[in-house]
Amino acid sequence: MDQASIIGIDLAKNSFQLHGARTDGSVAFRKKLSRGKVLEFLDSQPHCAVAMEACAGAHYWGREIGDLGHTVGLIPPQYVKPYVKRQKNDAADAEAICEAALRPTMSFVAVKTAEQQGRAMLFRTRDLLVRQRTQTINALRGHLAEFGVVAAQGRVHVNRLAPALEDPDSDLPDAVRELGTLLLEQIAGFNAKIECLEKEIHASARHDAEARRLMSVPGIGPITAMAIQAFAPPMETFRRGRDFAAWLGLVPRQHSTGGKPRLGKISKMGQRDLRRLLITGAMAVVRWAVRRGRTSDPWLARMLMRKPRMLVAVALANRMARIVWALMTKKESYRAPAAA
Repeated sequence: MDQASIIGIDLAKNSFQLHGARTDGSVAFRKKLSRGKVLEFLDSQPHCAVAMEACAGAHYWGREIGDLGHTVGLIPPQYVKPYVKRQKNDAADAEAICEAALRPTMSFVAVKTAEQQGRAMLFRTRDLLVRQRTQTINALRGHLAEFGVVAAQGRVHVNRLAPALEDPDSDLPDAVRELGTLLLEQIAGFNAKIECLEKEIHASARHDAEARRLMSVPGIGPITAMAIQAFAPPMETFRRGRDFAAWLGLVPRQHSTGGKPRLGKISKMGQRDLRRLLITGAMAVVRWAVRRGRTSDPWLARMLMRKPRMLVAVALANRMARIVWALMTKKESYRAPAAA
């Protein structure tokens, strides 16, 4: 078996397909290995480049293979698909991964550490609990509305439904009282779990110098600051702040041809959790500026005079992303712009 300069691996649960290519791109070997034999085989190979799709389990395998001395590259799946020849199978996928990794302009995903993935799981768990709490609140409101018991929208008004369930003189059936009380207890349980996770995030942000620098930016709190560290790749991978904003999907989608630029809505590419948090924080800044009727930021004041609020919030989120890149690369704190 000839020595390969690059190895493409099509990841799976138990059956892994490996494709080795020489420097000129010719095939060195094709192998199908079980999960337990992958690291053993790669350990026997001379140090080379190993490429995989950035899918489930890729970061774990990237760390394990990197510890063997190989250079690991993770490629977004959408960048691999154009190189699949004819039929779709594991061998063709592994070969396509090699072909994509050989392109000099290919973009790779940075391998995350176990600590980064742990922080990412913390945020995803919190988001899951928030969604489940919202579903439970909507279910409770919907069921009680069928019996004429309503409350104002918003999580803070849910407790106003409890007296109606506890009132012995109301016309609610016993089954509705029991099930409504069960849903209220479930909502209270979600509140306690979410509060516990948020306390953990806030405590981590207070003891992290990078997070404290990011929290100096208006619209960025502890959750967003820690999420940036958990989900974002090293800022040194981006040449400028606009590249980071483009990675987040906060730049206009282009459909240009014939030298005529056509810009549309934001592309929504990249990390959606960070994009959502930045837009939410920007919307809070916009609401605060509108409520007070003034702002110390001259750029924001000019935008609010000419554009709708949501558009201003997205533009401000783009600006915040570029500020985050500058703060993390230059290791500086945020300086507010002088009022005009």
